[in-house]
Amino acid sequence: MTPIDRTFSVAPMMEWTTRDYRAFARVLSRRTLLYTEMVTTGALLFNPDRERFLGHDETEHPLALQLGGSDPQALAECAAIAESWGYDEVNLNVGCPSDRVQNNMIGACLMGHPELVAKCVAAMQAQVKIPVTVKCRIGIDDQDEDADLERFITTVADAGCDTFSVHARKAWLQGLSPKENRDVPPLNYGRVHRLKQAHPSLHIGINGGLKLMDELHEQLEHVDSVMVGREAYHNPWLLATVDSELYGEAENPHTSRHDALRAFRPYIEKRLAEGVRLNHISRHLLGLFQGQPGGRQFRRHVSENAHKPGAGIEVIDDAMARVPEHRPEAQVEQA
Repeated sequence: MTPIDRTFSVAPMMEWTTRDYRAFARVLSRRTLLYTEMVTTGALLFNPDRERFLGHDETEHPLALQLGGSDPQALAECAAIAESWGYDEVNLNVGCPSDRVQNNMIGACLMGHPELVAKCVAAMQAQVKIPVTVKCRIGIDDQDEDADLERFITTVADAGCDTFSVHARKAWLQGLSPKENRDVPPLNYGRVHRLKQAHPSLHIGINGGLKLMDELHEQLEHVDSVMVGREAYHNPWLLATVDSELYGEAENPHTSRHDALRAFRPYIEKRLAEGVRLNHISRHLLGLFQGQPGGRQFRRHVSENAHKPGAGIEVIDDAMARVPEHRPEAQVEQA
């Protein structure tokens, strides 16, 4: 099995990192590690339509499935399902702060139960050959010392997990909404850096607030990998320089946004032929021309027309025609 180079990844995000977004992200970067939205164990075990949760295009690899759950046996079964569906990694969510997942012992609340997370990881690893990884926060609620994170990581690592993606914010399970938990708790990159220093043999990745390529390079001086969430979604062109900037490739897949969108047309047409509505795909493209002349017109045309019954690829073509095309386009903006 070829090891995954996880230098750069797009964070799992509910309703955003769908199969259609991931397919577009892969057009922009061949090397980025992609994650699914979080899928709960209940959704996989009790819903017969597994294609809805696990379906993906072969171009998406390397691809990881993120699971939400806290029952070791259920997680182990779901990990085996993920492996059978061809996923390259299975990741356990120990970072989501929403009330719904807390009530089901899913997500960030598990940081208060490191022994249970360790049991979950061990059970999953016993069932699969693909990597089992953990995405967590730097702490929850009154956990406000390096020692709290150290205790969690050590306990889970002792169970066999050697790869952690750490969101460099605490999660306040009481008093803050999930949206506020993405912005209000201050970033503490230093805590993640010290974690890596204390555990040189573990793979420690960092997530939270990263937007610019210079910031990614700076973080990689302290940790093993970087994970970007909202910026990679709202400004997908960031991905267009990842292969050369972070992986040392001689060139990137596309030198212009127009070329990238044209390369994505066959995928759009295939999905439309499968009965998928255009707006379910096009909503992931709205940020492609962010900051470009004509970018607002592109976004407006897609937003106003893609949801209409029978909307087809011509909506994308017409929207793209509203953006002046210049060759070659520099790829350095916001990257």
